[in-house]
Amino acid sequence: MEIHIRSRHYLRSNSVKKILKELKKMFDPLDIDAAFKGKRFELLKTGPYDIILVEDAPMIFMPDGKPFLTVKGALSTKPNQRVVVVDTGATRFVVNGADVMRPGIVQADPGIEAGDLVVVVEESHKKALAIGRALVSGDDMSGESGKAIKSIHYVGDTLWNIV
Repeated sequence: MEIHIRSRHYLRSNSVKKILKELKKMFDPLDIDAAFKGKRFELLKTGPYDIILVEDAPMIFMPDGKPFLTVKGALSTKPNQRVVVVDTGATRFVVNGADVMRPGIVQADPGIEAGDLVVVVEESHKKALAIGRALVSGDDMSGESGKAIKSIHYVGDTLWNIV
């Protein structure tokens, strides 16, 4: 997918506060302020979704009109909610943009509901690999067969390399 930037501008502090408040609601115990407070936010209006650069790095994007962490954002904040852990065998497929299949899932946040955006991390170091949309609830993620997460952003894609 190619991303065409239609406009870009810096965000005012009240807009930044709203975005941070939304992220805090989603990732409750995570210290969002420590990662983003006092930094420069720039909004990129693009075709598929808006992207927010924090100090020139794509840290937040808005696939549903609401803010969510990008892979770089998840790597810097290390969320522990809305997280799905995949085994080593699934890692190479996920970083190449593949959807996440049930057999590769080791653990999933039970609070995830079908349709939620989730952070996919690898098992050994808990590093973020992708952002995807849950196709099933967190409790139904692991199993013998079937797709559990539709990948929408991953390491090395156009959003990762936007700047």
